[in-house]
Order: sequence, then structure tokens, then C-alpha cells
Amino acid sequence: MAAPTLDVHLTDADVRASLRADVLRGLTATPKWLPPKWFYDATGSKLFELITELDEYYPTRTERGLLTEHADEIAALTRAEVLVELGSGSSDKTRLLLSAGTAEGSLRRYVPQDVSPSALTGAMEDLVRDYPELEIHGVVSDFTDTLRSLPAGGRRTVAFLGGTLGNLVPQERAEFLAEIGRTVHAGEFLLLGVGLVVDPAVMVPAYDDAAGVTARFNRNVLSVLNGSLDATFDPESFAHVAVWDDRHEWIEMRLRSSRAQDVRIEALGLDVHFDEGEEMRTEISAKFREESITGELAAAGFVVDRFWTDADRRFAVLAARREG
Repeated sequence: MAAPTLDVHLTDADVRASLRADVLRGLTATPKWLPPKWFYDATGSKLFELITELDEYYPTRTERGLLTEHADEIAALTRAEVLVELGSGSSDKTRLLLSAGTAEGSLRRYVPQDVSPSALTGAMEDLVRDYPELEIHGVVSDFTDTLRSLPAGGRRTVAFLGGTLGNLVPQERAEFLAEIGRTVHAGEFLLLGVGLVVDPAVMVPAYDDAAGVTARFNRNVLSVLNGSLDATFDPESFAHVAVWDDRHEWIEMRLRSSRAQDVRIEALGLDVHFDEGEEMRTEISAKFREESITGELAAAGFVVDRFWTDADRRFAVLAARREG
């Protein structure tokens, strides 16, 4: 049983600089916005775990069901020697793929990537114990920058699960998928989990649950800014909003100011005014149709070999092969 290794390509200083740049750019824009990656401090991560257990939030359990049903088929199709997972977190769902890959016989290395060294270290310690036959090689980085620093060698499958691709706007998605296409070799695979377009009456409650957990999760990003940038947000003066944008086919989460107010962000020397009723976007979650995601992957050099979906066609897992 080999000890896991950890490559760190993202320091605390890098994270602080990225946060400052994002907040300065987003809060001086019209309309205002923040990127969703800043949701996930310790409190935000715990709240998201609660969200995944809610009745309304179907994506996580639907994706898990698809992976449970098709993990053996995925292993036989890809015959991956190296499984790279972007945004691995606890690597919980990935165990289905690791078990199938080791049983199939080809998998010998797992490369989890995450922004959190502590999350990766804890997950890798458990994985080394449970999968002693695998080499575990963690990478601390922003997933959009990970591809340039992936360990080389062996036939790879890159997994990007959880519908996270939908958090990127179309241009960002195109650039990201193109970068994966430039990184992997002909015959290697991208395993992708995406939400599908369904009735908004089903989609919207997944992001605006009756118990208010998602509202707490959304407002928590303001507490992150208070703690990290010495800001003066009053989170309770912002209401959680989730709407379906039919034109872009995405769920948009926003925070709506309940009153006219001024916020000081001391670390940036920035004063930000919010009008009563003004909304700030905190996340998009794009949903896809089979033909749209197939087309985006084709533009990046991939052909979809398998498209698995649930009976209600709410979520899909795709195995996309890099063409030669």
C-alpha cells in the first residue's frame, strides 16, 4: 500500500488574490454578480451536503443512481488506467467508479483534484485504506487550471460530475471543454454529469427548497466576504431568489437586497451601494438537451459513445471519447 502523494498548485495567497479579483470585478459590474466557487467555505460545504439530501434536490441522487447502474459498463468501455476527477470533494460517488475499474482490472491510479487541501488529504487517507491496489495522486488547484498540471502516463478518463459544467457560462464552457480536448489523447474519455432541461416546476424547487437550506447556503457567501475581506454585509437583509431563465436554459440564483444599503469591503477599499430590490447573481446552473451537450462536446473534439439517463430524463451521464 503506497502512501498517497499531493501536488499543490494553489496556495492560500493564490486563493486570496483570486477572491479579491473576483469580488472587485463582480461587485463593480452592472448587474452585480459573484462566482459560485466562493460558496464553499466549511459552512457552505456543510450546507451543500444538506441540500443534496433534500427531497427537492434530485441531481445528486439521480447521478448516483446512474453511476450505480452503469459503473461496470463505464469501466469496460473506457478501460481507464488513470481516473482523473475534477472537483472531487470527498470522492464519495467516485467509489462506484473506482470499485468498477479495479474489478475490471485496468485501473491503477486515481487523481482527485480539489481546491481544498484538507478535503483532499482526508479523502485520500480513506481511499488508500479502501483501495490499497491503487496509486492515489491528489492535485490542489482550481479545476479550470488543473488540466495543465495533470500527471501524465497511462490511458486516462477525466471525470467531471455533479452538473458542475452548468455553472460555467457558454463561452467559459467552450474554453474549458476545448482545453480538456487539447489535454487528453485520442481514444481517452471524458465522463460528464449534466442536468437536463425538464419542467421548471421540478427544476426551480431544487434550488429553492421549502426548508430554506438553499437560502442559507446562498446568503452564506456574504459571510465568506465578511470574514475574508472585512466586508460589512448583513446577510439577513438579502433574500434568496431562484428563477428559470428560459432563453438561456439555466437556473439563476440571486440575492435580492431588501432595502437600500451601502456595504464597505475594507480589504479592497471599496464601497458598494445596493438599491432596494436590486439583485446580485451568485450562480447559474445551466441545463442541457442531448443534442446541445453533444454539439458542445463535438466542438471540443469529442464524440459521445454513451448517453445514460434516468427514467424521467432529469439528469445524464455521458461517456465522450476524444477523436483522433
